[in-house]
Amino acid sequence: MSATTESLIDQVSTKDLGSFGYTQQLSRRVGSYASFAAGFSFVSILTTVFQLFGLGFSFGGTAFFWTWPAVFAGQLMVALCFAELAARYPLSGAIYQWSRRLGGSVVGWFAGWTMVIAQIITVAAAAIALQVVLPSVWSGFQLVGSDPTLSSKSGATNAVLLGLVLLIVTTTLNAVSIRITSIVNSVGVTCELIGVVLLVILLFGHAERGPSVVLHTTNLDHTTGYVVPLLISALMAAYVLVGFDSAGELSEETHRPRATTPRTIIRAVVASGLGGAFLIIAALMAAPSVTDGKLGLEGLPYVLTSQLGTTTGKLLLLDVAFAVCVCTLAIQTAAARMIYSMARDNVLPFSKQLSKVSATTGTPVLATVVPGVLAALCLAVNVGNAGLFLGLASVCIMLLYIAYLLVTAPLLYRRLTGNPLTDGVDETGKKLFSLGRFGIVVNVIAVVYGIAMAINLAWPRPEVYDPAGAGWYLHYLPILTLVVTAGGGVAAYLVQRKAYHRSLGEAVPAIAFSLPGLRGVVEEEA
Repeated sequence: MSATTESLIDQVSTKDLGSFGYTQQLSRRVGSYASFAAGFSFVSILTTVFQLFGLGFSFGGTAFFWTWPAVFAGQLMVALCFAELAARYPLSGAIYQWSRRLGGSVVGWFAGWTMVIAQIITVAAAAIALQVVLPSVWSGFQLVGSDPTLSSKSGATNAVLLGLVLLIVTTTLNAVSIRITSIVNSVGVTCELIGVVLLVILLFGHAERGPSVVLHTTNLDHTTGYVVPLLISALMAAYVLVGFDSAGELSEETHRPRATTPRTIIRAVVASGLGGAFLIIAALMAAPSVTDGKLGLEGLPYVLTSQLGTTTGKLLLLDVAFAVCVCTLAIQTAAARMIYSMARDNVLPFSKQLSKVSATTGTPVLATVVPGVLAALCLAVNVGNAGLFLGLASVCIMLLYIAYLLVTAPLLYRRLTGNPLTDGVDETGKKLFSLGRFGIVVNVIAVVYGIAMAINLAWPRPEVYDPAGAGWYLHYLPILTLVVTAGGGVAAYLVQRKAYHRSLGEAVPAIAFSLPGLRGVVEEEA
């Protein structure tokens, strides 16, 4: 497509954005592949499968593989719903914008608030993954002490140092240019895709057993049970297969977003699902042993260094390290766009400053710096209590699932009440992506799956959140996090509600109150 034609289409997209009440402030520099890369790099199967393979295997044994396609099927249903919405609401801050338009301003508020908290913690969790990889490549990356394991004091401290360096780099890139960020993202995703293919081929070539290993129940029997261990091991896949919606976060910076974003959301989750499945099978086939306990403790780095030799294994680990960096960059980009989108609707404190886009860089600089700084503060928790940090990293995925539910549930309600999504055409004149008559079925599955997985993630299991028995607060961390997140959201809403509702052209709702000996309603003028 010629530059002139692309420019004309971008002008159409700018007018389209105006129909939602927003002016074009962000630069449209993101193409189709870069949009796909935004979703795929958030998922980043090399980062998260390497980081969490041991979790899945240690609880579910070889049968934990089957939790992957189960989670993938559920998340694909969610992605299909999101694709429909991306075609109709091509806006930054996708989860917030979709939820607000489907469920109302208050539902949208809490969807956006929950998503921002989850994204900030996820940025920290991704950055800390460098510790899992780099010291295995070269001992010089272990700057503090000699024990690289995340649970040790020296490993935890070193993880924070590596993570801080990475956050400085990603914050700078995100603040300087979306064009540079998208190029780095695209290059990183290409390297990750190549790395996944090479890794699967090499591991298949060093297989110790056949693919029927996934049909066995190694490490599971009547004494351990089957359902509970597999529900816990399913958390590994649940942690990994999230973030594909971040392609929607860049809608206002994407060429032809109504046509491009729905496809890239689906491609991101499908590519991640298939790539992760092959990677897990290859690892189980190539592991030197599935019964000696090392696969659960050391995960995929153990398989690589054992079967592929030091040189090849370390080269692939470097690719994993690059994937970690790109994953962190993509998550921070998504968080920045979410904050920017919410701030221009006066959702957040200091909204005026957070919604400002630099005339020089064309990026929301402060909205980019804030998640970087807050993620760095989250990292600091790891120095004193690695168990608490790992618990927070787990809980943040639960928050992501809840935010997704605040989109899919209102969408289902809208379908069931006879108010379907409107049809139309995209920037190229083609019909908007639609699930058609399958919409209700897909949406029901997405909601039921989301509720089930959110409960599974939130269940206060000590073996997940407090394996070392550090304290009751870790055991009940999911419940405490939900209370704190909801409480913070309520407080922020009470502070910003006047500005928020007025920015949307709505009357400010009254607040009912009831105290001993006093009942009434605080009225606010429109």
